[in-house]
Amino acid sequence: MVLQEIIVAGTASYSTEGQKLTSLKPINFIFGTNGAGKTTISRFINHPDSHPSCTLNWEKGQVVTCRVYNSDFVARNYAPQLPGIFTLGEAERETLDNVEKANGRVKDLEDGIAQLNGTLGPTDGSSGKRGELRALRTKFEADCWKIKGKYDPHFKDAFTGVRNSQSKFCDKVLAELAVNTAELVDVDKLRQKAATLFVEGLQQEAAVPIIKVTDLLAIERAPVLAKKVVGREDIDVAALIRRLGNSDWVRQGLAYVGHGSQCPFCQQEIQAELAARLNAYFDEGYVNDIASISALLETYEVLADTTLKRLEEILVLDSRHFDGDLLRADIDRLAARLAVNRRLLEAKKREPSRSVTLEPLAELAEPVITRIMAANTSIQSHNTLVDNLTTERGKLIGQVWKCLLEENSILIEKHLSEKEALDRAVRGLTAGIAAKETQLVTARAELRALERQVTSVQPTVSAINALLTSFGFSGFKLRTAGERDHLYEIVRDDGNNAAATLSEGEKSFVCFLYFYHLLRGSVSESDVTSDRIVVFDDPVSSLDSDVLFVVSTLIKRILKEACDGSGQIRQVFLLTHNIYFHKEVSFDPARGAECRAHETFWVITKVEGVSKIVGYKYNPIKTSYELLWAEVRNPSRSNMTIQNTLRRIIENYFKILGNVDTDEIVSRFDGKDQQICASLFSWVNDGSHSAHEDLYISADDGVTARYLSVFRRIFEKTDHLGHYKMMIGTEASVNPGQGTVAAALETT
Repeated sequence: MVLQEIIVAGTASYSTEGQKLTSLKPINFIFGTNGAGKTTISRFINHPDSHPSCTLNWEKGQVVTCRVYNSDFVARNYAPQLPGIFTLGEAERETLDNVEKANGRVKDLEDGIAQLNGTLGPTDGSSGKRGELRALRTKFEADCWKIKGKYDPHFKDAFTGVRNSQSKFCDKVLAELAVNTAELVDVDKLRQKAATLFVEGLQQEAAVPIIKVTDLLAIERAPVLAKKVVGREDIDVAALIRRLGNSDWVRQGLAYVGHGSQCPFCQQEIQAELAARLNAYFDEGYVNDIASISALLETYEVLADTTLKRLEEILVLDSRHFDGDLLRADIDRLAARLAVNRRLLEAKKREPSRSVTLEPLAELAEPVITRIMAANTSIQSHNTLVDNLTTERGKLIGQVWKCLLEENSILIEKHLSEKEALDRAVRGLTAGIAAKETQLVTARAELRALERQVTSVQPTVSAINALLTSFGFSGFKLRTAGERDHLYEIVRDDGNNAAATLSEGEKSFVCFLYFYHLLRGSVSESDVTSDRIVVFDDPVSSLDSDVLFVVSTLIKRILKEACDGSGQIRQVFLLTHNIYFHKEVSFDPARGAECRAHETFWVITKVEGVSKIVGYKYNPIKTSYELLWAEVRNPSRSNMTIQNTLRRIIENYFKILGNVDTDEIVSRFDGKDQQICASLFSWVNDGSHSAHEDLYISADDGVTARYLSVFRRIFEKTDHLGHYKMMIGTEASVNPGQGTVAAALETT
C-alpha cells in the first residue's frame, strides 16, 4: 500500500487552493531550491495531524508507517544518547518462523481489510459500493428533477424551498414518501385548486347580486289580462255595442262627447240622453279595470328595465366564477321575452276587451338565476379558502405531493429497492471490516510479543560501526548504553562520549546511518517487520563530497527495494536542492526519453512567495556538468573546444572528490599522454577556464582521439571508471562512485 496523492494547502508558503502530487509511484523525485517548500512536504508526511488543511490519500485507504529523514530528524535524534534500534537478532528457527507466520497473518488481515475497503469504496463515494450508492442517488436526483419539471408549471408554490436544488427536491420526495397521508386527488382538480390558492394577492370577493323575477311572474297571473273589459250590460246601448263589437272604439270616442254639439261617432247633433247612456255604460268598474291594466304595463316596464340593467351590471363584472358568453346568451333570450310581454300589455291597454296571455318568463329566467347562484356558490368557496388560506394551502401542498408520489410510484419503488440492496452490501462490508480490524489488533499484539522475544539493538551497532570503519571514520564509534543496553552513544577510542566534538559532516553521516538502519527496525521491541514509506529530505546537506557517494549508494539500495517490492520499503520520496546528488541518485540507464513506470519527477518553485509544484514525464534536472558530457558524446563535437570541455569535466568531478593528488595521477602516464593529462588537471595550478590557456596541441582528429583516450584512463587509474561509463552512456551501467567507495559498501 502506498500514497496515491498528496495535497499541500494552507500551510507555510502554500496557498489555500494548494498544490497536488498525484499518481504517485514507488519512487518519487522532488527537486527544489532551498526555501521552495520541500521540508513542508516532509513535515506534513511525518505529522499529518499537524497540517489539517492538507491531505494524504492512501491506496485503498490503508495507512502505512512513514519514516522521514530531514533536519527535524537530525535535531531530534542527535544527542549524547540515541534510542536503540531493535532488529531481528539470532534466535531458534522455530521462533523466527513463528514471527514470519505472525507477520503473514497481519499482512493477510491488512490485505483483506484493504480489499474490503476497496469493495466498499472511500467515504467520498468515488468508487466501490459507496460509489454505486452515489451513482444511484445521482440518477434518482435526475429522475426526480424530471418529475419536478412536469409538475412545476402548475404547482411551483407547492415546491417552494426545493425548486432550485436537485438534491433538496430528491430529499423532499423521500421525506414525503415516509410521512405523507394526504387524500389522493385527481391532478386536474389540483390544478384548478392551485390556480385559486396560489394566485398572488388572493382576497375576499363580493357575491354577484341576485335578481328577482317574482313580481314579473305575478303580473303574468293578473286576472285582468284574461278579462274582456267592457261596459255595463243593463244599459240599453249595451246590446248594440256588444252586437257591433266596438266597445273599445266607443270608449275612445267617448272622450270627445260634450266638447261640441256634434256626435264623434255619426257627426249628427248629439242628444243629451245618449251621452248619459254612454257614460253609464262605461261605469266605475270599467274604469278601474282600465287603470289596473295601465298599472300592470307601467310596473312591468319598470321591473323589466331594472332587471335587465342589473343583469348588464353583472356581465360587466367579468367574474371568473361564471361563463360570460353563456350568461349573455341567457340574458338576451330573457330580454326578448320581456319585450314580447311588454307589447302584449300595451295591446291589452289599447284594447281592454281583448283577452291577453303573457309569454312565460320563468323558463328563461331560471338559467340566468341558476348561473348567478352557481357563481355565488363558487365565490363563497373561494372566500372560505381565503378565510382558511394557510390551512387550505398546506392541505393542497400535501395533496400535490401525494399525487406526485402515486403517479411515479414505480420509479420510486425501483430506486428504493436498488438502494436497499446496496445498503445491505455496505452494512455487510462495514461489519466485515470491523471484524477483521478486531482480528488485526489481536494479530499485531501476537506479532509484537514474538518480536520482543527475538529483537535486539546490538546488530545495528555492529552494522553502523562496520560502515564507519570501512569509510575511514576511525576516531569514534557507537556502543550500547543504558541499564538494559537499549540505548546508543557515540564514544572515542578511550571510551569518552564524542557527541559534542564531531564535525557537522560527521554528525550528519552518523544520523543518516542511524536513519538508514531504522528503516529496517524500530526504536521499540515490536513493529520491526511492518511496511514503511520513506522520505529523504536533503540527506546530503553538510556532507563531504566523498561521503556523498556513500549516501547516494545507500539510498539507491532503498530505491531498488521500493522498485522491486521485495522488502519492507514500499515507497520512497527523495527531496533535494543538490543538482549533482539528484543526478546521481536518479540515474537509470534503462530510462528513455520519459520516466519509467515506477517513478515520478516533480519540481518545486516559489513564485512571489507562493510555492508551486509541477510534475514532469521525464527527469527535468539538467546540469552544465551533464551538458559537458553531452558534448563529449556528440560525434560532431568541435576539435577546437574538446580539450577545454574535457578539462572542465575533470575540474568539476575531482573538485567534488577533493584531496586529489594530481602529480601522482599525472605520473601514471608517459610521454605525450602525460602532457595531455597535466593539461587536463591545469585547474589545480592556475584555475583557468579558458579554451586556449592550457598547452596548445594541434586540434586534428588524431589528437582529439588521444585526448579522449587519456581522459578515460584518468577515471580508470583513479578507480572512477564507473562514473565515466555512467556518463558516457555507451557501456554497461555501473553505479556512480564504483571502485573504492562501492567496494567498501559491498563488504559491509
